[in-house]
Amino acid sequence: MRPLRGIGVRQVRITCGLILFSYLLWHFTNHALGNISFEVMEAGLQYHFMFWRNPVVETVFYTAAIVHWMLGLWALYERRQFRYPLPEITQLVLGLSIPFLIVVHLGSRLQAPLFDRDLDYAHSFVAYWISRPYMRWVQFALLTVAWTHGCIGLYFWLRLKRSFPAVAPYLLAVAVLLPTLALLGLIQGAREVVALYATPEWRDANLSPGSTASPAERAVLDTIELYAAVAYAGVLALILGARAVRLLGERHGGIISLKYPDGRVVRVPRGTSVLEASLRNRIPHASVCGGRARCSTCRIRIVGDPRVLPEPSSREAFVLERVGVGADPSIRLACQLRPQSDIAFYPLFPPQMTADMLRRSVRFRADEERYLVSMFIDMRRSTSMAEKRLPFDTMFFINRFVAAVAGAVEEAGGKANQFVGDGVLALFGLACGPELACRGALDAIGRIAVNIDRLNTEFAHDLTEPIRFGIGVHGGEVVVGDVGYKEHVVFTALGDAVNVAARLQDLTKELGCEVLISEEVCRRAGLTSDAASAQEVTVRGRSVPLGVRRVERARSVSAVSA
Repeated sequence: MRPLRGIGVRQVRITCGLILFSYLLWHFTNHALGNISFEVMEAGLQYHFMFWRNPVVETVFYTAAIVHWMLGLWALYERRQFRYPLPEITQLVLGLSIPFLIVVHLGSRLQAPLFDRDLDYAHSFVAYWISRPYMRWVQFALLTVAWTHGCIGLYFWLRLKRSFPAVAPYLLAVAVLLPTLALLGLIQGAREVVALYATPEWRDANLSPGSTASPAERAVLDTIELYAAVAYAGVLALILGARAVRLLGERHGGIISLKYPDGRVVRVPRGTSVLEASLRNRIPHASVCGGRARCSTCRIRIVGDPRVLPEPSSREAFVLERVGVGADPSIRLACQLRPQSDIAFYPLFPPQMTADMLRRSVRFRADEERYLVSMFIDMRRSTSMAEKRLPFDTMFFINRFVAAVAGAVEEAGGKANQFVGDGVLALFGLACGPELACRGALDAIGRIAVNIDRLNTEFAHDLTEPIRFGIGVHGGEVVVGDVGYKEHVVFTALGDAVNVAARLQDLTKELGCEVLISEEVCRRAGLTSDAASAQEVTVRGRSVPLGVRRVERARSVSAVSA
């Protein structure tokens, strides 16, 4: 089944992590109740036990914990090198330290199955604040480390979602406030218990013989905790040893060459992924998801015969199909491809690709060809305006013009894509079909005229003459993708249709009108022949005249009903 093809090790790990994080969320909320009172904390703990000690829930929880831990160890073994961004390394270190910290928590959890005794907050506070006060700091460290590790994992998972920018401030507030309230709740609850502990009546009522671990029981628990810590350290040592053995095996297995588009050639052991090779040799390579086979920004195109490559895994095949390139065997994910022979390739995304850039272009495939309506809007006589005003004044009016145009375009369903001086390139059809794109473009023309008229009214006393403009509109097949260099990368459209729209805008000056719309757009939009005068114009770079509609005043163009 196709949906199952998208499930890989990381997807299982994320699911298990979400289960564990939900436990943390509930646990922290319970701790935060201590800011109200110790009694409220204890009452909340009963609901906590009622849910998480349910046999089904408990089985799911511990299964998720074991699977998440084992997959984390497997990820440590698989990782060839550690030149990753600081958040990823931080998450790794915190994740590896959690088992050491949680081992000391075994004493509390094992008292129920070993000695038929559930520890509530009262007994825990007596144990950690009075009997063994150093343990409170271990608990604080465990809570902080586990929460931070989970939040980093959630960030890596959610940052690729289109809705992330909208919810990010609220998630950040929860990520900061909840652990703070939880720790303050623990401290406040502990203070109450310490004060109550000084009262003999309270001790007799709540700390009866047998309600706390005896010295013999404490010795058993300490032994279990020690052996568990040693066992975990041994597991880590085995993994590091296995990594060393694998490295020796890969070196004896042969070295291959990877050739980059700038001519650089790096030599790496067989079995190294292309992304790992780039990171190991400090070669910039896009990878928004950190090599987790989720974003596809590390995508590369193989130069040469792709049949020499190993077959893509089910997860890699799923991601490639999802972005529409599954049928092209020469396109692979650099984080998943582990070549067995020499290859040459070039990346399809700029190295500076970020999660924000990916969210903006997530609907479109790199180098995808699609039908779009291009609209160029240019402000007339801005140069003469600049000659008579201070530069800051001129910039103010141009910014207001651009804002008026962009606002109208977005209201009509388009995207103000590029701003060049006093001109704007708008695109329609990024999220709809050709007919709706054409109608949206015509709708935008009328809205632009209304917005510019408002500007002229607002600045009537500051302008020697009204702001004028010209608009050219044309539709056709274009290629959409990211264009730029280093951090200056924009998502845009390239093609003949874009060029024609720009030249139609230039022709409005010669023809003395505000708008020129190609017949292609008018036909698809259903614009009647009497709505604007038709004629043919010669467009620079085209040997055949182009049919257009000439519109004297943009205000006369309105949206065409479906």
